[in-house]
Amino acid sequence: MLGGAAALLSLACIAGTAVAQTEVKIGYALAPNSHYGVAAEKFDEVVSAETDGKFEFKHFPSSGLGGEREVIEGLQIGTIEATIVSSGTLANFVPETGVFDIPFLFRDLGHARRVLDGPVGQEILAKFDAVGLHALAWGEQGFRHITNNRNPITTPADVAGLKIRTMENPVHLEAFNTLGAAPTPMAWPEVISSLQQGVIDGQENPLSVIVSVKLNEVQKYLTLSGHVYSPAMLLVSKPFWDGLSDEDKAAFEKGATEAATAMRGFVDDVETSGVATLKERGMIVGELSTEQKAAFQQAVQGAYETYYKTYDKALIDRIIATK
Repeated sequence: MLGGAAALLSLACIAGTAVAQTEVKIGYALAPNSHYGVAAEKFDEVVSAETDGKFEFKHFPSSGLGGEREVIEGLQIGTIEATIVSSGTLANFVPETGVFDIPFLFRDLGHARRVLDGPVGQEILAKFDAVGLHALAWGEQGFRHITNNRNPITTPADVAGLKIRTMENPVHLEAFNTLGAAPTPMAWPEVISSLQQGVIDGQENPLSVIVSVKLNEVQKYLTLSGHVYSPAMLLVSKPFWDGLSDEDKAAFEKGATEAATAMRGFVDDVETSGVATLKERGMIVGELSTEQKAAFQQAVQGAYETYYKTYDKALIDRIIATK
């Protein structure tokens, strides 16, 4: 009888643990083997370890919960708990995030990471609480490059009239309009089919995305332009966050920090190997020389006057001055 009672108690404890487990739906636009997927798995792993499995993560990769804007809106109303997103749509919720999308603002990955991890980046993360979101950490995609099916790109004139998909981001739109392109904002789930059907000529993304989604299958030319640094962000729903204990919040913060580190490690690897991989897959790859990149920088200078109307020039100067 005592043995039976102990077994029943054990089963009750197991059942109680299962009932107590809290579901965390995490949606992201790319495949599980992408930098997003690597970050999501690390996030899950760390939070689960820190909370003894209190939270059950359900992953929805490859836009399984919709486009990035839809997912963020789901976080706001509490129907989705977490996401990893590009900076593309974030400016629609916290306008200041758009400052990081200004062309040729960052010197290299190290400069960008120091800015995001420093006072400027942390001040902007804090603004998300006011819009029904809680920002945990800055992730990363890397520097963005242009792919297209029309022609190689070596000068600003080669971009003129190019129907290029951009994110729903006014900073990117202004830059490509200034270059004379025909930028076309489009949610990511529509991009591959639009390239296949010729609705658009090209798109721009970091190597981490270009490699992981095999854009070489629908794009002929890759231009290593490095025109914009592209951060990412780990976000949770504010209603969800507010319901966590301090101990659980600490676990999610630790998980997000380690996820961001894993994401950056993935980007570092792709920056080293991605070009060779894409060449092996048949893409025609060209890299802008220092002089060619300077010509592009000069060509987008007209857009800076618009950026200064939107973003405090002092903020832009703080970013440029970061050592």
